[in-house]
Amino acid sequence: MQNSSSPQARQAVVLLSGGLDSMVSAGIARESGFEINALTIDYNQRHRREIEAAGTIAQHLGANRHVVLPLDLRQFGGSALTDDIDVPKEGVGDDIPVTYVPARNLVFLSLTLAWAEALGAHDIFIGVNALDYSGYPDCRPEFIAAFESIADLATKAGAQGQKVKIHAPLQYLGKADIAREADRLGLDAGMSWSCYDPQPDGRACGLCDSCRLRRTGFAEAGLVDPTPYAA
Repeated sequence: MQNSSSPQARQAVVLLSGGLDSMVSAGIARESGFEINALTIDYNQRHRREIEAAGTIAQHLGANRHVVLPLDLRQFGGSALTDDIDVPKEGVGDDIPVTYVPARNLVFLSLTLAWAEALGAHDIFIGVNALDYSGYPDCRPEFIAAFESIADLATKAGAQGQKVKIHAPLQYLGKADIAREADRLGLDAGMSWSCYDPQPDGRACGLCDSCRLRRTGFAEAGLVDPTPYAA
């Protein structure tokens, strides 16, 4: 997808998974005056539904480009999302769950940075969240700050003094706040997909960590979650 854009437009690369958080992050980027270049990583995850959601969101937000980049992390495995491991349904716990994909955000941000440098863009948006999440280490503010420093050291642009800004606008928002942001931005939450274990009939499982966090967030926000749940 390619739209005409002004040479003077502020370009940003948005990491767009197709989930609620990435959708809201992209909406905030648009609201802030950036032209969106959306990057979706098709890492051969089991929950393919979110890739379709990312395409819908990118089109709705008028993305200048939407790149779906193949990267087969099933070759590595090590996660319930990329290996033959059952997605846990017992609820959100204190330990890092098996749905954590090893170093995923580090890998994905590196690819996002590469495209941003190729575009001459100095702004990257990612929808990580450090409050209502499953305890993934690569969602922490310390990681985002460290990666921003690495970006200056690892790129030609950084060496020439053109710093890259990593925007994590949802970093300190709870899931209810994120649901409210989607509503404020006029984004249809039904475009996004959060479930780790979609059912054969197309409904979200309703029991995985991601479903539980999403459902609780919408309930606390007093908003209707349009996701069809099996449980």
